[in-house]
Amino acid sequence: MKHTIGIADMKISAAKDDTLITYALGSCLGIAIYDPVTHVGGLIHIMLPLSSVNPEKAQSNPLMFVDTGVPLLFKNCYKAGANKERLIVKVAGGAALNHHEDDKFQIGKRNFTMLRKLLWKNNVLLKAFDVGENYSRTMSLNIGNGEVLLKINNQEKVL
Repeated sequence: MKHTIGIADMKISAAKDDTLITYALGSCLGIAIYDPVTHVGGLIHIMLPLSSVNPEKAQSNPLMFVDTGVPLLFKNCYKAGANKERLIVKVAGGAALNHHEDDKFQIGKRNFTMLRKLLWKNNVLLKAFDVGENYSRTMSLNIGNGEVLLKINNQEKVL
């Protein structure tokens, strides 16, 4: 079954016939984590690096921010049976879509930097990533085999 993850949204699954998919990853990040032994995986679509820019929004939807959403992704996967030592983490997005203008805010770059800091601080390795550039991506996670597929400009590639 296909489950669509919207912006500032997350899904966790342990059903081998599930595919988790998120569309239009521009400056946002899609973060997929997967335990190959228990077949527990999760996918989150995150918008901004730090919840401190809007504590009220972070309170109502922590999935919007790297610093509050990523911990929830990991905790929910652990509750579903994933083991931290086996987790495979893959990331896509973080683009600068306004490449014709000066990218003053560099949201995509800051999202990825914040994620790397958070993972490093928690001794979690990043297995693969496809970030930056100036195009959007679609990202999917196959729960049965852990494959992460990216669709970029109508071309597919395994991450």
